[in-house]
Amino acid sequence: MGLGYVGLPLAVVAAKAGFDVLGFDVDPRRVAELAAGRSPIEDVVDDEVVTMLATGSFSVTADPASLAGAEVVVIAVPTPLRDGEPDLRAVESAGRILSPHIRAGMTVVLESTSYPGTTEQVLGPLLAESTGLVPGADFRFGFSPERIDPGNKEWHVSNTPKLVSGVDAKSRNAIEEFYSAFVKVVVPVSSVRDAEFAKIIENSFRSVNISLVNELAMVAAELGLDIHSALDAAATKPFGFMRFQPGPGVGGHCLPVDPRYLAHLSRSTAGKAIRTLELAGEVNEEMPGYVARRVVAGLARSGTEVEGSRILVLGAAYKPNSGDLRHSPAMTVAALLAEAGARIRVVDPHVDPGAVGFPLVRLDAGEAGKADAVVLLTDHDAFDYSPLDAAPYVFDTRGVLHGANVERL
Repeated sequence: MGLGYVGLPLAVVAAKAGFDVLGFDVDPRRVAELAAGRSPIEDVVDDEVVTMLATGSFSVTADPASLAGAEVVVIAVPTPLRDGEPDLRAVESAGRILSPHIRAGMTVVLESTSYPGTTEQVLGPLLAESTGLVPGADFRFGFSPERIDPGNKEWHVSNTPKLVSGVDAKSRNAIEEFYSAFVKVVVPVSSVRDAEFAKIIENSFRSVNISLVNELAMVAAELGLDIHSALDAAATKPFGFMRFQPGPGVGGHCLPVDPRYLAHLSRSTAGKAIRTLELAGEVNEEMPGYVARRVVAGLARSGTEVEGSRILVLGAAYKPNSGDLRHSPAMTVAALLAEAGARIRVVDPHVDPGAVGFPLVRLDAGEAGKADAVVLLTDHDAFDYSPLDAAPYVFDTRGVLHGANVERL
């Protein structure tokens, strides 16, 4: 249930492992696109969808009645924020859609990230309400957090260790058996709440450390220090240090969202703020505005006003080698500069042109030379940076460029 960045790659590997896979999504346009053999995400290519459809190992539907008779149901729907608070409407909707079709012996797994307690206290009662069947006693039920990293060619569903948990031992064993059919390493977790907690810990760790290097980068600029040179030096230590890179902010679903789920639970249940997480969120949210101000200052040093200036933005996606625009800090930077009066043009070979909102162009010496500033926000491997020699001013938020016309974050 849910055929996005999490559900569709899972459907592919399950089909390849020999399962008969039914993909369900409430969006009829996505269903129609997949039924025509077109993948809506980069991590699954069209040929994979076409092959699955042709062999009969995969079918796709928006009809809830088709869920009847399923042996294993995996719920992989979005868990965004609404007004800064956890929004579980998609999980609750999936539960209501599925609950009339729950039957004894079925296995149901939630993969959507949420705060500890969501699986057992929110989804479980919804699944049981139409039938009176008890999670665990009558059907297998648990949580297995997604660990999808869009665009990552090294780590994917099959070779990324998979945490599994269940409301009882039989549930956990059934879920472990299912995922073991197509994941190399499956890691049982003692309780559902611990598995939910583990997922948020993973992303909180990244959020906090990214915020640290982002804040250090801002301080380094004020002190005349080179954060990238210092990180290079620190990274030579073989223990007690893990390198994180500064950048224009955090994006995607996980880092801007998941730590807030834990912070919400702590405030609402324990009455305690997790100050480290909240401060990390504030720092990372500040970065796009900080980057925009640095670009404006760089233009001013050459006597160019931001209003009316022409700015070429390299990278619109939130991470390299992906077309994922969810919560993209690059798009926030572009929007802030546009609000200040700049004329924005974007280079990104991975994104859907209709989703960017600015003219999408190719990177060449002509575009670079016409720009008053070039801002590198997402360092895709596909970029050839040699045309940037023609640019009068380049602001590099990723620490990958060098030259007399380059200013680095």
